[in-house]
Amino acid sequence: MIRRMATNPIPQFPDGFLWGVSTSAHQIEGAADRREPSVWDAFSAEPGRVKDGSTAAVACDHYHRHGEDVALLAALGVDAYRFSVSWPRVRAEGGLDFYDRLVDELCAADVRPVPTLFHWDLPLALQEAGGWLERDTASRFAEYVSVVADRLGDRVRKWITINEPAEHTLFGHALGAHAPGKRLMFDALPAAHHQLLAHGLAVRALRAAGATDIGIANSHGPTWPASPEQPDLDAAGFYDLLLNRLFADPVLLGEYPEGLGELMPGDVAADLKIIGEPLDWYGVNYYAPTRVGAPQGADIEFGGLTIPAELPFSVREIEGVPVTDFGWPVVPSGLTELLTAFHERYGDRLPPVVITENGCSYEGVDDQARITYLDGHIRALHEASRAGVDVRGYFVWSLLDNFEWAEGFARRFGLVHVDFETLARTPKSSYGWFKELLRAQHAD
Repeated sequence: MIRRMATNPIPQFPDGFLWGVSTSAHQIEGAADRREPSVWDAFSAEPGRVKDGSTAAVACDHYHRHGEDVALLAALGVDAYRFSVSWPRVRAEGGLDFYDRLVDELCAADVRPVPTLFHWDLPLALQEAGGWLERDTASRFAEYVSVVADRLGDRVRKWITINEPAEHTLFGHALGAHAPGKRLMFDALPAAHHQLLAHGLAVRALRAAGATDIGIANSHGPTWPASPEQPDLDAAGFYDLLLNRLFADPVLLGEYPEGLGELMPGDVAADLKIIGEPLDWYGVNYYAPTRVGAPQGADIEFGGLTIPAELPFSVREIEGVPVTDFGWPVVPSGLTELLTAFHERYGDRLPPVVITENGCSYEGVDDQARITYLDGHIRALHEASRAGVDVRGYFVWSLLDNFEWAEGFARRFGLVHVDFETLARTPKSSYGWFKELLRAQHAD
């Protein structure tokens, strides 16, 4: 059963608005024997790192079943498919052949390929040489980007450099909850700087290859103080600085927020000229606001993570709103709030915006809760557009149920159900709902 569309249609977005779905290589491809190891292979092999003890060695087996998945995309009616290119696969012999085939099949199906060049799966060999804590990794990334652009650039027009450097820094390098599993706290800041530098170098490499449609996929959400008391306001402001402005200001303004540049390694002023290379659009991954208060003196379990007591903030529950099966709050209006705030903060320095990820984890094939979630967020996006934000696209996370990082296979974000024993694909109710929405949006 599909709800709402007939009686309460979602408003029309402008002609040329890009509708798509997103995935990432490590989460769906499998075929681990046909690439070099990544940091996630090493992390998943350590007992206790992934909650259900699983690995992504097979995942959804997209590597061997990509034809079936492209057919699902074509039947869905999306304009574009955001996937990621596996750097470890490209380093293996013949690794780019897979992406050649995938891009050809997407183009034949009239689905625009939108590759992300880094989605957390750093080659293990580079991690062993220091990973994102070393400046050299940014240079190696630019070299890899040039190789990919040279091979695929005749068919790929829209590019994404890096996905969610904030989460990769916080979860992977500060808290140790994701690969590479480092718990460096604020000593993780060089990983943030070097990812941002890698982004800027990648923009230059793509420009040199003739690319004219380049963005980044940064995760953002409103930060709500737990109370109007000054300690809570200060903690929320600091959290917002770390998770939002630390990764937006250098890209959009060419500068770090006050006080943070001094904490970064190297010639920061020179690096910022690279990091701030102009973009054609700015990608936003949105899931929920975060309610933040002063430290509470003890570790806090929140959203599958442990927030250490020694941090100068604590994350609190947002009361009175629905939550997903992952326990994440559902607040569609937060997307409008976020985008209008960015529009006000950055003004003409904010290029057109594309929502590069938005989605939710729910069980079941008749996933009415996911339909409600997506319906609300797409309407919130339209409200932001009406408020003056130049919004150019929306990508649902995700096409397929997949390997959800440290949660393993316990969370299901897909429009398509995947049986991880048989690997059979079954479109969910949300797939049918989104298909109907796209048909209505594409109607003359």
